[in-house]
Amino acid sequence: MLTAFVMDIGLFRQMLDMDSTSGREREFAEFLAARLQTERNKVDTFEVGDGTLNVLISWGEPEVVFCSHLDTVPPYIEPSFSEDGAVVCGRGTCDAKGQIFAMWEACKVLESKGYEGFGLLLLAGEETGSYGAKAFRDQYSGAEWVIVGEPTDNCMASAAKGTKAFEVTFAGQAFHSGYPQYGISAVELFNDFMNALRSVRFPIDETLGETTWNVGRLVSDNPQNILSDSLTCRVYFRTTFESDEMVCNIMKNIAGEDARLRFGRPRVQDGSDVVGKDVAQWQRAMSVTSLGGDTPSRFETFEGFPSKPVAFGSDAPQLTNFRRKVLCGPGSILVAHRADEHVLLSEIESAVSTYVKMFEYIKK
Repeated sequence: MLTAFVMDIGLFRQMLDMDSTSGREREFAEFLAARLQTERNKVDTFEVGDGTLNVLISWGEPEVVFCSHLDTVPPYIEPSFSEDGAVVCGRGTCDAKGQIFAMWEACKVLESKGYEGFGLLLLAGEETGSYGAKAFRDQYSGAEWVIVGEPTDNCMASAAKGTKAFEVTFAGQAFHSGYPQYGISAVELFNDFMNALRSVRFPIDETLGETTWNVGRLVSDNPQNILSDSLTCRVYFRTTFESDEMVCNIMKNIAGEDARLRFGRPRVQDGSDVVGKDVAQWQRAMSVTSLGGDTPSRFETFEGFPSKPVAFGSDAPQLTNFRRKVLCGPGSILVAHRADEHVLLSEIESAVSTYVKMFEYIKK
């Protein structure tokens, strides 16, 4: 049974007061490396190579490592507490300073109970490509278990979708917009591509459900009275066990003079049977560069702990120096990255208890 504990809400407020949006998390890392030092733990820092810093706090030789990320998405939003103190709003409250705070409180409980063999790992750059995790796996031999903190409503994630990112460029031909028949609008080419991509019938995965995608970093800087001669964007997929290979094959074969892609066939498994006879104008005008990503993942779940699949990415797939992985944390992904990001202190209290129970479950 979990011994009584009192959370250091003042520390949580200090954490939230610091702007650690991606690229600015070094000061936050240095603050935690100093603030979380105790007589019984050891603090190590690791340069990521881009000006940011990873932090590992160890109690003995860690077999179980709690892990979350230091950076948050922009913009920074100052914290605020509800009048009764039950709700905390602001950037990072649920993604992922709430996880860091809950894990630290769990480590304090474990320390007070005389345990060793655990650690707290704080990684930079999760929101921009898991650069801290990628650096850390080459700097540290790892351990048997890593428990990664993300907003999962305190449920253990049974599985998570993969990610695949692509840079897409369309080459048009500028011309006076009063005579569009003499030019080629890159914007219209992009629109044709969007319509074609929307027609793809990705298979429904029995565990992870639908494949989804989003367009970001969309740029076409042409005057309103001139047809666009260029458009670039990022297409970011959330893939499933059923669709991951299909997405890669479609985007690999979609562009260029030799493309023979036809959309709309149901339950295509590998992209090999989407070859048609016609090459669309938008296909001839586009180029695609793969930016990589993660494959869908399965995670450890424990008897007696609630679990569910999730649709977001994390550092977990990049932490290949850990052999067994858990994904779990307080807060809801439905408010992460939003202006109204928040977490309930009761959720953090529950997470502290859950993390302690997980450690004891592993050690039993």
